[in-house]
This record gives sequence, structure tokens and C-alpha cells, in this order.
Amino acid sequence: MPDRRPPAEKATRVRDLRASDADRERVVAVLGEALADGRLSMAEHSERISHAYAARTLGELTGLTGDLSPEESQPILVDDRPVSVFFGRTRREGRWVVPVKLPVLALFGTVELDLREAVLQRRHIVIDTMLLGGRVRLLVPEGVRVDVTGRTVLTTRDVRTRPADQGPTIEIGGTLIFGSVRARAPKRGFRERVRGRLGRRG
Repeated sequence: MPDRRPPAEKATRVRDLRASDADRERVVAVLGEALADGRLSMAEHSERISHAYAARTLGELTGLTGDLSPEESQPILVDDRPVSVFFGRTRREGRWVVPVKLPVLALFGTVELDLREAVLQRRHIVIDTMLLGGRVRLLVPEGVRVDVTGRTVLTTRDVRTRPADQGPTIEIGGTLIFGSVRARAPKRGFRERVRGRLGRRG
């Protein structure tokens, strides 16, 4: 099996990744809600709106809403701390940055990672997993490959994605014992399925 790992390179820090127009609009929407319910004054709102549209990086944007809502409700999450769960369930979703190496610890619990709107710090991401009696659930966009390369002991794997040539790769490494790994791409609509079949025939 060919090695898909890219050559060593220095990854841009999570907070220093460039922001998109859509990222700015997410933050502006939260600022508008804060103005409407009185958490921000007109002057504060105006100042933060100016900073939002001038922001170049995700880190600059997250600093504008950190005091307005809890972490799970933030419009953009740049938290690169390990994901861990004990006898429960935890989930990351929405607009969040997936670091080059993401440690995941699941002891008799479930970790759910929704990558459909996520920003990948690099095109090859490693999820460094310590799994004992737990479950890892991934939801990935079209074109993303998921490879399970970790050491598995009595662990089931169910990967049903639609990778593209030269597309991003999510590698699930580490140690997985008495658990399960499942990865899915979003279901295609009827029109997308028909176009896919016609494309293969052509």
C-alpha cells in the first residue's frame, strides 16, 4: 500500500489560519444577536463589527465573541486541546479547526467528530486515538478519505466514505481496544446519485 503521507512541513498555527468571508459573516451574525438582546452597546457593536470585517485570521475573529456565549455556541472554534470522554458522549461540530494531530481519548464513551464544516489545518490529519470500550464516529465531506491505521484489538471498523483522488486524508491511528470506528459521508440526494451513475457510464 503506497504511503500517502505528505512530506514534512511546518503547519500554520490553528489560530493563524486565514478567515473566509463566510467566517466573518458568522461572527457578524453573533454580534448582531448580542446587540439585539443588550449584551453589547451600540458603540461596542460598531467597534467589533469593524474588527470582524478587518480580521485576517480565525484567531482574530474568535476574540470578538469569546465573552458572548459558551464554547459550544461559538461561531468558530479554534480549540486544539485533546478530545476526551469517560462513560458518556462528546461532539465537535460546526465551524471548527482540526489540528494536524488531534488526540482523542474514549473510555467506554463515544466521540463524534462532524467535519462537514470544519477547517483542516493540513490535508493529512492524524486522529491519535486511545480507545477502550468506546466508539469514534466521523462524518466527513465528500472527497475525504478515512484510513484506520492504528493497532486494533477486537475493534470493528465501518468506513463508508467517497474519497477523491488527491483529496484530504483523515488517518485514525493510536490504539483501539474493544471498541468501534465508523466513518460516513453525507447521503447523496436523488439527483446527485443519478449524475454519479451517468458520469461512470460516460
